[in-house]
Amino acid sequence: MSFFSITEITTPRTTIQYRTEFATGLSCRISPLRGVRGINPCSSPPTYQYETPDCPFCRSRIFTSTEAFQNGDWICRGESVTFPNLYPFADCHTVTVITEAHMVHHFSERQLSDALIASAESLLDYSGYPSINWNFLPSAGASLLHPHLQGIADRRPTTLCRLYLEASAKTLSGDYFDDVSYEEMGGPRHLFGEEIFWYANPVPIGECEVRGILPIREISDLSSYSDTLARNLIKIIGLYRSLGSYAFNMGIFFQKKGSPADDGMRAFCSMIARINPNPASISDSAFMERIHREPVVMTLPETIREYLPF
Repeated sequence: MSFFSITEITTPRTTIQYRTEFATGLSCRISPLRGVRGINPCSSPPTYQYETPDCPFCRSRIFTSTEAFQNGDWICRGESVTFPNLYPFADCHTVTVITEAHMVHHFSERQLSDALIASAESLLDYSGYPSINWNFLPSAGASLLHPHLQGIADRRPTTLCRLYLEASAKTLSGDYFDDVSYEEMGGPRHLFGEEIFWYANPVPIGECEVRGILPIREISDLSSYSDTLARNLIKIIGLYRSLGSYAFNMGIFFQKKGSPADDGMRAFCSMIARINPNPASISDSAFMERIHREPVVMTLPETIREYLPF
């Protein structure tokens, strides 16, 4: 059983694939030749810095430059600090600063697990559809270099979440991702993972999209798997770095509070690589990606497994 279609178009210089996911209608174009244009030159990883002038997330300023929650407290867990977003674009919008240092060479499992739990905690009291998100580095949309997560929740699901909720409602099992994991298990796009099933999404919404299917539905259950999720995210970040990409986006989507315990869409994580920081500030998002909502990606999902750094 296939969950998507492939149409190949041969041109004098290359073969382009048009892919469409049946359940959602999401589509993309895969053009490996696009990668030879040099739009994503390798750069050095961000260098370690403990403090930088004027960064509001550095430890010497964070409790004066940010606001506490209504109870007068910040959520502090390990190195992470969580607080309301001063510039929200969701009904509930929080920020979790991951590390005490302004920039680290590598994230530790403890740093990411603590930050994930803290971000989830900041959304627990909200009854809408929550997600935990990460823009790493300015070329991925981060307004500040200091690594931080953003938790959002709205009364209605965002587009991607809605599409998979609708797809789940149409499946016999009631969970679209249960069917996907069964189809992808052991195939060319299956990457790793048992508790969390990781695969290269066959119809990518961005460059080198990797998805993880969690064994939970609601954000209140995330703490039981935060260590595993953190460890897995570090592997994927290592994968991206082995391909020369340091910037990325991540989103973890959950059902709303009170969803059926054994029915409906499971929580899932999506990560995509983004263009490296460079002096020209070139973005990999143009009209096809942002207006048409049809990503043009360079890497075949079936080849991603070859680059796993372990």
